[in-house]
Amino acid sequence: QLQLVESGGGLVQPGGSLRLSCIASRDTMTDYTIGWFRQAPGKEREGVSCISRHYDFVNYADFVKGRFTISRDNAKNTVYLQMNSLKPEDTAVYYCAARFRTPVKTMCDTDTDIDYWGKGTLVTVSS
Repeated sequence: QLQLVESGGGLVQPGGSLRLSCIASRDTMTDYTIGWFRQAPGKEREGVSCISRHYDFVNYADFVKGRFTISRDNAKNTVYLQMNSLKPEDTAVYYCAARFRTPVKTMCDTDTDIDYWGKGTLVTVSS
């Protein structure tokens, strides 16, 4: 069992920044590709960014390229999502997810077949 706990959400003005963190309960996080998904009100959940087990591959949705950066620190069992130049349309609940040894694009393309989900953290971008 792998538990994921997100933190770092909150209210930010357009153009601002936030850094989300996802802490895994066990050091077996290294067996998993980790990703961030989001779900805005009235919309389906969508993949934002995913990172491979040993940092060598990352994937970004087109709508965050150049603004968001994903990283992970396996020694701390933590994955981060640095979000810059935030827009009102980035408002959503952001979820951390883990999938066993999966290519990053495969994981980010769909929210099915995810092995573990966090409970989510709310990001609100508003003036």
